Amino acid sequence: MKNTISKSIFNKSILFPALLSFALLQTACGSKETENKSTTEETYNSLVELSELQIKNAGIESGIPERKSISATVKLNGKVDVPPQNRINISFPMGGYLVSTQLLPGMQVKKGDVMAVLEDAQFVQLQQDYLTAKSKLGYAELEFKRQQSLNQNKASSDKVFQMAKTEFESLGFAERALSEKLKLIGINPSTLSQTNLSRKVNLYAPISGFVAEVMINVGKYVMPTDVLFELVNPDDLHLSLIAFEEDIPKLAEGQKIIAHTNSNPDQIIEGEIHIINRNINQNNAAEVHADIRHSETKLSPGMFVSAEIETLSHKALTVPNEAVVRWQNEYFVFIERSAGFFEMKKVKLGVTENDFTEIIPADDEILDNLKIVNKNAYNILMQMKNTGEE
Repeated sequence: MKNTISKSIFNKSILFPALLSFALLQTACGSKETENKSTTEETYNSLVELSELQIKNAGIESGIPERKSISATVKLNGKVDVPPQNRINISFPMGGYLVSTQLLPGMQVKKGDVMAVLEDAQFVQLQQDYLTAKSKLGYAELEFKRQQSLNQNKASSDKVFQMAKTEFESLGFAERALSEKLKLIGINPSTLSQTNLSRKVNLYAPISGFVAEVMINVGKYVMPTDVLFELVNPDDLHLSLIAFEEDIPKLAEGQKIIAHTNSNPDQIIEGEIHIINRNINQNNAAEVHADIRHSETKLSPGMFVSAEIETLSHKALTVPNEAVVRWQNEYFVFIERSAGFFEMKKVKLGVTENDFTEIIPADDEILDNLKIVNKNAYNILMQMKNTGEE
């Protein structure tokens, strides 16, 4: 009986470690199998094998990617505008009451046309001051010449002659200053006399163009700082476009642009970049000015336009657009490693033009001479997804 118990204990002491070792071995094998399975699934997710019939039915075709000149198209928005010298705010240099104006926004004016009539007592005073200064200047000139002659003959002292000279020069300065003030308000000093003094003055158009805004009404007293009208000369129209910071390095002076107004998208405006403002504003954008070479539509300042600019071309590795698939927010192409075997390869995208897209390898592999699926690549992606779900 004792021997039986001892034998049983002995058997248990041997059996327990053996079972423990076996369990640990099974666990290790299970881990390796899981790891191998995970590796297999990862490889499986990037590789797919298709039969000849599957390739034919899916319409899958492969080819060598092309290196070609390609350029990006930058899209900008903006408006038709005129240079600062063609947009003028009209004010009057002296205060006065607006007596009359016939102008309305949109009306055409020519340089020298009367835009408005103003009146004020100070206009009369200015004319009086000028005529008085002119009369005194005439007398002072005669006295200066008389004293000059007397002084030369030693019949007058140098002091008296100097006083006559100073008076003549002082009145000359005053007369010229008042003459310029009259010109400033549109009165010709050479035609002014005591018989044609007027309390009214005309406001003349300084340029030819059209009236953009009328900012006054009859009877209002205007100050020199008040803007009465805005005139625009449309003879030198250009496009003022807004470019965002990331697009500015792609632009250069002389680049051709194609644009259209929002109201007439089918009528083309051709132009060329003239100036690029490199100063980035608080909206991370800058102005781009383009000269208009030809327009199929009649343009006016303020019209909104959309423009496309073809940037400088560069050599790039390209594939048809349908060769690129998107999966999990990343871009891939399928490389045909051998007949029926395709590998999904991650790439970065560059410029897209004329149904071709620039591809940049995400790793160091050179893709130039590899066969890449360029037709119905999306069908391979669907096949991989369906296989993974089974």
